[in-house]
Amino acid sequence: MNGWKEDSNYDFKSLKKAIGAKSNLESLAETCVCFANAQGGTIVIGIEDKDSEPPLGQKVKVDEMNKVLARLRSLTDGVGLVNPELVIHENGGEYFYFKVMPSTRLIATTSSGKVLVRISDNCYPVKSEELTDLAAEKNAFQWELTVVQKLTLSQADADQIVYFLDNIKRSDKVSDFIKQKNDSEILEHYQLLSPEGFLTNLGVLWLGTPAQRARLSYPVTFQYLVYNDREEKIREKKYHFHQFNPMQLLLEIEKEAVELTYSFELTSGLFREKVRNYPKEVIRELLINTIAHKRYTMSGDIFLEVYSDRIVFTNPGGLPLGISKDNILHERQRRNPHLIQTLHDLKLMEGEGSGYDLVYEKLSLDAKPFPLIESSFNKMIVTVESGIIDEEALSVIDYVNKHFQLTQKETITLGVVATVKKILSTQLSSNLQLNQEDKLKYWLGSLMDKSILMSRGVKKGTEYLLNPDLFSQAKLNLTPSLKTIEPYKLDALIIEDLKHNGESKMADIQSRLSEVYPEDIQKAVYRLVKSETLIPVGAYKNRTYLLSKKK
Repeated sequence: MNGWKEDSNYDFKSLKKAIGAKSNLESLAETCVCFANAQGGTIVIGIEDKDSEPPLGQKVKVDEMNKVLARLRSLTDGVGLVNPELVIHENGGEYFYFKVMPSTRLIATTSSGKVLVRISDNCYPVKSEELTDLAAEKNAFQWELTVVQKLTLSQADADQIVYFLDNIKRSDKVSDFIKQKNDSEILEHYQLLSPEGFLTNLGVLWLGTPAQRARLSYPVTFQYLVYNDREEKIREKKYHFHQFNPMQLLLEIEKEAVELTYSFELTSGLFREKVRNYPKEVIRELLINTIAHKRYTMSGDIFLEVYSDRIVFTNPGGLPLGISKDNILHERQRRNPHLIQTLHDLKLMEGEGSGYDLVYEKLSLDAKPFPLIESSFNKMIVTVESGIIDEEALSVIDYVNKHFQLTQKETITLGVVATVKKILSTQLSSNLQLNQEDKLKYWLGSLMDKSILMSRGVKKGTEYLLNPDLFSQAKLNLTPSLKTIEPYKLDALIIEDLKHNGESKMADIQSRLSEVYPEDIQKAVYRLVKSETLIPVGAYKNRTYLLSKKK
């Protein structure tokens, strides 16, 4: 199986899907269109998507394989299907696979006119208003491998070639199999050289001279800007002379950006005395993201703007089609896959996709807000705030981090709960960008078993909050918060409030008990009305509540 697994590049289908009375070649044609409109891929027929081998004794005839491909070609338009191969597995079962070529000039469709695109390991229909985005993405997908200047390796910058190869050979992210190749083979592996021996656009970006980089359609240009408290520009550094490859550019910017290393003091009693304005891993990941996910078919500088309370990253081209601010934690779509693979192998980025899971994890550890993401066709803007949400939340997270081994998902979940004190399961799912609440258990992980979090309520009314027993044992001296008050205690508090203040509107009760979430007070009042402990008086807008004399 060559180590294949279902992802953005591979799809596995049962043989019944392609051959026999229950075959569904129309659905299979849609999968082909999905791959063609993305970056191409391989479809394996005869292995279920959750299996690693074909069924024992499964047989496939060559003429059946050829008929499937002929039928798929007739059911699609603008789709190239090549290199079909029949394989006999070591268990005796047979299967076949073929490659779907990326559609470089046309938007691929089914014969019935459907347009779809592959994102991560799923196919998504493309709406009519998204066709412009798809056309732009297709050009961006092909940019890396295009040969424009017809430069040979001998015309490239010799120092840049040595720099690139040295860093690749020293990286523990690169396999010995790759390192044992000769220099030209390594450069071809990373798609810096075309099969004809010319530098691709990606090759010029990494190995070219400044003049050669400048002749790329839209090379990397960068501006680092610093503003004072009145948001007046007080410092700028521009990188417009193309003297650096992407790795060198990143290191130069990090060296220049001293403002990003600042920290602030915390009050006594916490584990940490200082907290950086911005975690260094977040800076690295978002900075390299601007280079890795830039749309290289669109003009415009990359900006890193530093304000007194926030930093703002801006790069040309919005999020890839199918990725949004509401699913960026989970979906994977790589606009420049070869550039991203190279950056990963050079240990500059996560490489799995956006890297936002790392960003969310590091911000959670510092009790900071998650990034604000804005995306349009022309640009993407990411804003990160410097301050922490709550010092007590930071002390809780520090304590847990020192005494428990948490996964990345658990750390992000703890960060959400710790900063808001208490949260409904539906709200927690929304914060974690989960479209199904049953997936929440994987993000809660062992937080409940380790008694770090506790829950109240059932089903959609389930609330998650920090377990007070754990933190009293840790002697964290946290200030009690009415936000986590238990329902029966809140009922008693409202009764006591009305004893002292008499008949009151809902808003008045909420105002006097301002530390409690307003929706919790509303639920409690309705609960007390239902039990006839309170009596509602008047119409809805002017309704007041008073204690029942009977009670």
